Amino acid sequence: MSEGLFRVAVHVPAERAEEARARALELAPGGFEESEAAGTLILVFYAPAAAAEAIASAFPNPEITPVEPGWEDRWRSFHRPARAGGLWIGPPWEHPDPEELAVVIDPGRAFGTGAHPTTRLCVELLARAGRGSLLDVGCGSGVLSIAAARLGFDPIVAIDVDPVAVETTIANAAANGVEVEAYVLDGEEAELPRADVAVANVLLAPVERILARLDSGVAITSGYLVADMPAAPGRGHVDRVELDGWAADMFTAAPLPG
Repeated sequence: MSEGLFRVAVHVPAERAEEARARALELAPGGFEESEAAGTLILVFYAPAAAAEAIASAFPNPEITPVEPGWEDRWRSFHRPARAGGLWIGPPWEHPDPEELAVVIDPGRAFGTGAHPTTRLCVELLARAGRGSLLDVGCGSGVLSIAAARLGFDPIVAIDVDPVAVETTIANAAANGVEVEAYVLDGEEAELPRADVAVANVLLAPVERILARLDSGVAITSGYLVADMPAAPGRGHVDRVELDGWAADMFTAAPLPG
């Protein structure tokens, strides 16, 4: 496969949709397009050659096409704003209503704008949580940290194992005029700072490892399907929200009585 950007489209039977979404999130955590037609789930990825080959090999009968010049403008049309937890979340070329609290995220570094269901679900649960300090584990673009700031959480610490994610979070926080302390830290290995509320929107297995190590009164998790429930020894499950086959959960620091 030559160099450049490629579009990979796959068609999955509806009965295998959850499995396909989980696999897609592993291969493209920064995001992918999703639509349905005639009982078929259609997933579309945009990736450089090596990543496109990896994605194509994970699904049967992929359609791979080079992305033509001018794709940047068409690409923008796929990043639409979303609303969650009383917030408008979207890219800088879209505009919220004047009275809306906005979280503006530029997806130019491939972390997405916050429209993915798991992000929106986490914001919904953050809006229901008591305010206080917040720890964002696996911060990506920083969308959850910025949303938390808009909702009144303070102070906010964001960590990620990827230095580019940390740089992106810092830049996005500055662009939104909110204060977020962000730095490189492995949420599955290093000692985690204490917070009143912690949020982790990653895959199921990392979520479970992070939950076991958190020092927080409340934990909000997502990045997995409705069929999954993270193991959370020593914590009580208090809330769940679902959207488009994805789920997010809220846990307390101690098991609930009874």
